[in-house]
Amino acid sequence: MKRRAAILLAASALAPAAAQTPATPRPNIVLIIADDWGFSDPGRYGSEIATPNIDALARQGTSFANFHVAASCSPTRAMLLTGVNAHKAGLGNMPETIPPAHRGQPGYNAMLAPGVTTLAQRLKRAGYATLYAGKWHLGHDAADLPTARGWDRALALSQSGADNMENKPNRLLYERADWTRDGKTARLPRRFYSSTLIVDEAIAQIDSVQGKPFFATLGFLANHIPLQASEADIARYQGRYAAGWTALRARRAAGVARAGLLPAITPVVMDSTRDWQALDAAERARWARAMAVYAGMATAMDREVGRLVAHLKASGQYDNTLFVFVSDNGAEATNPEANRFTTFNARLQYDLASERQGQPGSFTYIGASWASAAASPLRGFKFSAWEGGVRVPFILSLPPGLRQARGQVATAPAHAVDLAPTLLDLAGIAGRQGLEGRSLVPALIDPAAAVHDAAEPIGYELSGNAVLYQGPYKLVKNLPPYGDGAWHLFDIMADPGEARDLAAADPARLAAMQAAWADWARANQVLPMPPGYSAPQQIQDNATRDLLPGRLAPMLASLWLLAVSLWVGRRWRRR
Repeated sequence: MKRRAAILLAASALAPAAAQTPATPRPNIVLIIADDWGFSDPGRYGSEIATPNIDALARQGTSFANFHVAASCSPTRAMLLTGVNAHKAGLGNMPETIPPAHRGQPGYNAMLAPGVTTLAQRLKRAGYATLYAGKWHLGHDAADLPTARGWDRALALSQSGADNMENKPNRLLYERADWTRDGKTARLPRRFYSSTLIVDEAIAQIDSVQGKPFFATLGFLANHIPLQASEADIARYQGRYAAGWTALRARRAAGVARAGLLPAITPVVMDSTRDWQALDAAERARWARAMAVYAGMATAMDREVGRLVAHLKASGQYDNTLFVFVSDNGAEATNPEANRFTTFNARLQYDLASERQGQPGSFTYIGASWASAAASPLRGFKFSAWEGGVRVPFILSLPPGLRQARGQVATAPAHAVDLAPTLLDLAGIAGRQGLEGRSLVPALIDPAAAVHDAAEPIGYELSGNAVLYQGPYKLVKNLPPYGDGAWHLFDIMADPGEARDLAAADPARLAAMQAAWADWARANQVLPMPPGYSAPQQIQDNATRDLLPGRLAPMLASLWLLAVSLWVGRRWRRR
């Protein structure tokens, strides 16, 4: 009842500004999806990384302290762009991490399910021009690309990532970079920078729209591996990370508290965090350089966001544009040099020299220790169901004509599926059929307002890592290597760092939430993971299966030709 009253109050507060009249047209919408940014990576969220343009959106809007997504790319994008959970949307697992036995099962399409309505389709029916630029990762066949799912125009990358400076793939996973323009193979410049390319495309698309509002989605590749940035952007952070990841994790936790996003807490020291002091000088220099590349890449993306904002101001469109900024999951912890095989493959495909990190032809990554710092003060990172994997920065900034508690922090739990109903509300579009999420409008008016009822169970599962949210409580299970496979219980409002497990102290709540999760899993046809499954190993197995035949074929052909030549040579000599 209280939640209903809050929604009615918020709706009445917005109504005068949002009424659809010629004087108050529907707002333009810009959705900015960052890739693999940790919770405390933007400056507004307590970071040392310079993100002045994203921070400016936060000052003019609302920053959410408790916004949850999936722990990897595709499932999050599916939820953001459909308003339903990832299993229902067809992305119960990411294509790169799905075990072969699951592929094609209900909810495991590895692409958007055919019957799911996208946010673009809903907005297009209401008269919006729908535009897409950047990473898609929700299907690669013509019927699964953006222009087949409601977007009018699209420059889209169907894969998880690619080179940021050349039209080349991430060669550890793919044979070619699958960029398309309006459903057909795209021709890209010989040299470019991904963030600049995406904003160039978005500006061109926006400028082509006449007489209607636009919905522009920008899927940045920053900061997905391989990490790359200009030397000028990297140099900005020279020496900044010399004290190491544990020191950064402590500084970030203090920054988050100063920003008013979370209470001051001592961040958990994770088992995956190495002892910085035990590294030799060369290793410390190498890892410090990698984090400087990461920071430089984020700053470069922010600069491109600023260029887009400046263009909208110059064209007179800024004052009727709302902006959303969100990361698709926590920071990436994958280490391509984790074992002999992956190390051999990485060195075969890329230049891994320390001094070359971030440059063309290099493959730079930050690994688990820096990834945990990027999520500070939370536990975990990408792929894990700990808060550091699923709680991300989320900023919503409305045009001046729509009322909002600007510069404030919304503290109530919110989720990726809430974005679609929120944007439909703000655009004055009726019809919520099929949507699971709740509108965030109450939290934009009153940052302390609840979005979901305290008793409402909200389920989640990805690669065997599972969560049930209910009010302030979180039931969570992580398979190895991210956890012990057992259920744990936390009050994430009081304990966002997941340091105090309540499972033993509150067995009744534990059992009730386990039963609620089981009900949700059955309703969404969640499949158990094969014995011994781990997401990092499955990525390697799937990549080996997909790439090895094509890469072995030329080698085998060469060996065959050599064998034939030797045989012919012997026959000739015998004559």
